[in-house]
Amino acid sequence: MGRPVSPHAPVADPATGTVRQCADLCDTCIFRPGNLMHFAPGRVQQLVQAATEHQGHIVCHATLASPEPAICAGFARHPLGAARSLALRMVRAGVARLQFITPPKKGDLRQ
Repeated sequence: MGRPVSPHAPVADPATGTVRQCADLCDTCIFRPGNLMHFAPGRVQQLVQAATEHQGHIVCHATLASPEPAICAGFARHPLGAARSLALRMVRAGVARLQFITPPKKGDLRQ
């Protein structure tokens, strides 16, 4: 059985000192134009606010069930996400290294 799916899936690997981040937006990224995930108006802003209030991040939904969950590329590019995420600040401070992950393609999602 794989790791349980959690919106708070770990994106850091203490053994290697890396923080995983998607190298690009996944096919259905919530930060792509067009509301591909069919969210209610304002939902993305709510997610960003909730994550940044707690120095957190948004995990790419395409990586949640994978062995390597990663920070959403769209969140990492967002001005608030980049500034307030503790994991991304640790990378900028040189305490951790950034490891880019290629997000699975839409057809590869097993959720």
